Amino acid sequence: MIISVTKAAKEWGVSRTTIYQKINDGQLSRTADKKIDTSEMLRVFGEPVSKKRTEQSLNTSDNTHLNSQTVQSCTALEHQLELEKLKNEHLRQQVSDQKQLIENYQQQIGQLNKTLEKANASIHDLAQVRLLEFKQFEPDDEPQPEKENTIIPAAEKKKRWWGR
Repeated sequence: MIISVTKAAKEWGVSRTTIYQKINDGQLSRTADKKIDTSEMLRVFGEPVSKKRTEQSLNTSDNTHLNSQTVQSCTALEHQLELEKLKNEHLRQQVSDQKQLIENYQQQIGQLNKTLEKANASIHDLAQVRLLEFKQFEPDDEPQPEKENTIIPAAEKKKRWWGR
């Protein structure tokens, strides 16, 4: 494709003076009608700026899309991390509550053991008192009634210590 010097300057983003210098130095050639073949411009200057801008625009668009996806992924991960932190804190609070509950139960068990020990001591004391009372009223210590010719039923002979 053949284009004018002015159009070539615009597309490649160089001045017309630069193009004429390259022509005078023999680095760039032009046709008999003073136009330039685009292949010559590609050889000397590379890709046109307009094409580069389009590619950059596409790359920027792709990068923007990728950046958008990356940002969304990061946001999702940050959200998930925050949820996990909240779960972790909740579990720590539950563990703390359970430890407090266990401590309270242990205190109750200790108090119940003390109460049980006191009750056992009271029962033991009561048993000792009853045993002493029982020993006081044993039949050996009681005076024997005079024997008469009357018959005393067996039920009357037995005296109960708790019946007095």
